[in-house]
This record gives sequence, C-alpha cells and structure tokens, in this order.
Amino acid sequence: MKILLIEDDRQTADYIAKGLREHGHVVDHAANGRDGLFLAAGERYDVMVVDRMLPGMDGLSLIKTVRATGVKTPVLFLTTMGGVEDRVAGFEAGGDDYLVKPFAFAELLARVGALARRPPMVATTSLQVGDLGVDLLTRTVTRAGQRVDLHAQEFKILEYLMRHAGQIVTRTMLLEKVWDFHFDPKTNIVETHISRLRSKIDKGFDKPLLHTVRGAGYVIRAPD
Repeated sequence: MKILLIEDDRQTADYIAKGLREHGHVVDHAANGRDGLFLAAGERYDVMVVDRMLPGMDGLSLIKTVRATGVKTPVLFLTTMGGVEDRVAGFEAGGDDYLVKPFAFAELLARVGALARRPPMVATTSLQVGDLGVDLLTRTVTRAGQRVDLHAQEFKILEYLMRHAGQIVTRTMLLEKVWDFHFDPKTNIVETHISRLRSKIDKGFDKPLLHTVRGAGYVIRAPD
C-alpha cells in the first residue's frame, strides 16, 4: 500500500514510518498540515494517517479541505484527544477511523489494513427518490429542481438512506456507517443530524420523504 503519514512529532513519525515500511508499505511523510495537504491533493494514496494537532493547518481543517476537493482516501486520525466529542469532530471532518495516543503499533497496522480493504461506497453516480435527487460526483442535492445545501455529515446520512430507500435504517446502522462508531456514544448526534436534514429536504414541500419509524429508525421513500 501507499500511505501518507502526516505527523509533526519526529520520533512518532519515524516510529510509524519504519514499522509500516517493514511491513512492505510505501510511506510518504509530511511534518505539517500545509505540506500534507499538498501531497494529499496531488498524489493517490491507499490510506492517510493524520495527526489532529499539526502546525500550519490542523488535521481537521486539512481533511475537510481534502474531502471538499473530492478525495475519498480513507483517513485514520491520530490524537491524544480521546473524548467522545473529539471523536465526533474527527468523523464529522471526514475521518474514517480514530486512534488515541499512545497506541500499539499492531493496532495501527490492523486499522490501516482494515481501511484499505473497505470497498468503495459509490457504485453509481446518482440517486433518486421521488423528486429528490443526489449527484454523487458533484455532491449536489436537488428537490423538485431546487438546490438543497447540506453539510458533509448530512450528505452522508442522505446518501446512506437513499441507497436503502424504502428500508428502515436504524440509529445503530447510521452510527456505524456514517460515523464508524461501533459503540453507542450516548449523544443525540443522530437525532440532531436527522432533524437538520429533514428541515432541509422536506420543509416547504407538501409531501415529506424522510420519516421516523417510532422505536425502529428512519426511512426515506417516495410519496404514494
């Protein structure tokens, strides 16, 4: 695999890079956010390993910028900030996994391997439910010809719901597929994002598309 490591601590960077190379991987290293952004936007990588706290541009801002350019390379955040809110911020910025320092190299290696094995989510370029359309290439959303502006996580939720149109999607499914949480963070993050999404795609239209199924989850479906 070709891996981009963005880490400003020289000792940590040398430790990670040496271990990855010993396992046969090619590693490019950037010691600050701006150099990391330059590499991430200009080269193709299988996985990016990114420190949260970086000089020049912090890790969250870096990945938000990278995602805005359409780069979908899986991202593993490294950080000393291990609280639930910190993890949520990482996933909302576009990260795919989160590893708290100090860590065992074996775990980092396993997580990098798992990210690289993930199949690409996009198998089509557009999704349609009723008069709601999503262009996956330009990441634009329209309803009845009107542009709908969504934040990154709202777009991920909508895409997942539309890929499962007519099916009940549970809170746990959204936590795992959108935020990559395999535990309950004990927050109302899903409910908050669903509420915002509903207000953007349904408000002002006669027939709602996004429905809450009490005690089960959520479903998006075309009106009867």
